[in-house]
Amino acid sequence: MEHWWKSDVCYPECQSGEARGVEGASAAWQTSHGDADNQPLTGLRPPAHVCVCLRGRGSGGIVFHAHDCQCLPRLACRWRASHGPRQTAQHRRRPREGHQETQVPQSRLFIIGNEFCERFTYYGMRTVLSLFLKNSLKLDEDLSTIIYHVFSMLCYFFPVIGAIIADSWLGKYKTIAYLSVVYAIGNIVVSVASATSLNIPSKELTYLGLLLIAIGTGGIKPCVSSFGGEQFALPQQARQLAAFFSVFYFSINAGSLISTWLTPELRTTECMGMDTCYPLSFGVPAILMIVAIVIFIVGKPGYKMVNPKGNIMVEVSMCIGNAIKNKVGSKEKKGNWLDYADAKYSETLRNDIRAVLRVLLLFVPLPVFWALYDQQGSRWTFQANNMNGRLGSWVVKPDQMQVVNPILIMILLPLFESVIYPALEKMHLLRKPLQRIATGGLLGAVAFIISGVLQLQLEPNLPVETTPGFSQVRVFNSLHCNMTLHGDIGGSQQFGPYQVPSMGFWADTDFTSSGAPLNLVASGDCGSATFSHELKDEASLSFNMYYSDAAKQTVAFSGPFEDDLDKDAYPKTRVMYHFTGSQQHKVDFVLDGKVEYSDSVSGVGASEKTPVLTPGQYSIRVDDKEVAAEFLDVGGVYNILLDETNTAKPASILTVITANTINLFWLMPQYIVISVAEIMVSVTGLEFSFTQAPNSMKSLLSSAWLLTDAIGNVIIILITTVKFFPLQSSEFFLFAGLMVAVMLIFIWLAVRYVPVPPPPSDEDEETTDSTASTPSTATPQDHPQKEKE
Repeated sequence: MEHWWKSDVCYPECQSGEARGVEGASAAWQTSHGDADNQPLTGLRPPAHVCVCLRGRGSGGIVFHAHDCQCLPRLACRWRASHGPRQTAQHRRRPREGHQETQVPQSRLFIIGNEFCERFTYYGMRTVLSLFLKNSLKLDEDLSTIIYHVFSMLCYFFPVIGAIIADSWLGKYKTIAYLSVVYAIGNIVVSVASATSLNIPSKELTYLGLLLIAIGTGGIKPCVSSFGGEQFALPQQARQLAAFFSVFYFSINAGSLISTWLTPELRTTECMGMDTCYPLSFGVPAILMIVAIVIFIVGKPGYKMVNPKGNIMVEVSMCIGNAIKNKVGSKEKKGNWLDYADAKYSETLRNDIRAVLRVLLLFVPLPVFWALYDQQGSRWTFQANNMNGRLGSWVVKPDQMQVVNPILIMILLPLFESVIYPALEKMHLLRKPLQRIATGGLLGAVAFIISGVLQLQLEPNLPVETTPGFSQVRVFNSLHCNMTLHGDIGGSQQFGPYQVPSMGFWADTDFTSSGAPLNLVASGDCGSATFSHELKDEASLSFNMYYSDAAKQTVAFSGPFEDDLDKDAYPKTRVMYHFTGSQQHKVDFVLDGKVEYSDSVSGVGASEKTPVLTPGQYSIRVDDKEVAAEFLDVGGVYNILLDETNTAKPASILTVITANTINLFWLMPQYIVISVAEIMVSVTGLEFSFTQAPNSMKSLLSSAWLLTDAIGNVIIILITTVKFFPLQSSEFFLFAGLMVAVMLIFIWLAVRYVPVPPPPSDEDEETTDSTASTPSTATPQDHPQKEKE
């Protein structure tokens, strides 16, 4: 959102592009027209014209565009959001000579198209990232969560670097262009790395690609919107600028909504011999990023270029560093530690830094909120992966639930502004920004209590995951008689005896994988057999007992076959078979009379491919003859056991991992609560912080706001790494308790915070037009009667 600010004197420098700020102009006018006490003399009025300038979203947040300052009649100027200075009817009809409204820049279309494609790219690849790390790269949930949030943290850290580069060195156009190329390369690298069927170092390439994406998306994040704003001549095109930003933010929402829904659909298709197609779900965003670069560069001839003018964050950092350095080496006592920088930096800058540090103190508890909020793409997605999104024949993918939050925000935000907040104010509730932020933080804790309770319902049916140092073993029995199984690992770790029923299986999920061989001994009415195989760390292996001769005299083990036990939005199946002879046999999966998947097998073995099947009641047919039927549901892992020699029961469908039973839409309560919390914390917090910070510090405060999100991701990384509790539900409750604790700290800070008075309203300014006055530069300490938040 754009805002206007004004000074009380129209200087020649204003017309030439060197605007003075509110305080400086007021001081200059008082110096020229005040008495010895710097008070306005009786009978004197401020000049008839004032200097009006635009402050807009810049590389780090809010910056001033001195070149967009104009001299306008005093009565025409008001503090306005998005509409520019209010002008009299006379001035609207007859614009001032030399300042006729110019044609709307066509370059805006290229910037909007670029933003749509870039947001499609970012949200599209991020939506499927956590499941890709877990299911394709075979990382456990904790490590997948850590990698995901390291990536997110970097995406919110690099905007600070991008803002400095744009404001101090390259300018916005070159920063966007150069870092967009880095961004596109990163997406291409991740897309190639996701083709795990190729013999390439997928993990290493993925990490490299994510780093490049973080540098690119983070670096251009603070530049694009402000670059678009610079294309308009102000104040003549204030309305067009407001319209531009409306379309600009619509393009952001459109790109993110479409990609968040589309990329999960793309990943569940089959390609390159894999049952999922992450190369496609990452590749489409990569193509859109290339398109974004082309669109942006094509529009270059029409862009207005603004030279870099320096970055306030650099100046603030140097001032603080200078003050600390001088304080350490000085014995002189000064009123405030920042005063030790008075030899090099102005009092105005030092006062502004003091003011912004007061606001930043309120930011301290906020990273914990972002630690909760950002888990929608990691922990909550893994939670959704253990739930059933089946709605008839339509299945909602677990990662598609992330689209709920932006949809709710678009619905709830206008509802809060027009209905809920006004109603609460009538009841004298949540009337102040800090009260709303505290309430939103507590609602974030409520959302995680809800997710913890839901997780408690899921945990009894969750599959046992493979962990470092352990292996899982399953032994199937396709013989016509029951078998007894026992054995050892390396001659020391004994297990058994266990009964393995005919056309059934036995499983052990916590074998120690010490590198010693697994020794199996099977015996029964069908005969006996021994088998030895070295266990594989963090792997699940399956074997099958069958007759190895036509006379049914010799029992043997087939395998090992590595299991794919990762749940997803569709049922996973594997055919384990034994046929005599070399004849090919057709195995069909038939749903509602239609063949959904077909395979051709012969001899002894197991299918290598896991077909992507629609959940439903399936008929399994061998050579067009039905041999078994079963309802295959979301999240279930099934083993179809076929044995031609077992005349009593030639086929069986065995459930290896139980299908998901709890409906996916039980996630809606926690999504609704966290979305309400976001409105009350994020939207209110940004507005409050900008109204409280000095004008020169708006960009610094914007960068600090982004850094709270980065720190929130660091909190997730630390808690996940330490792993305080073995159950995920306990971790959800831990985050909820942490949120409550820091919100109590926030409330304590908020009670003691004295807000800076807001800028004068229209009525106030009309009063000053008939009374000698100057804009207030008083600090909160000058107004002890001001009610605290």
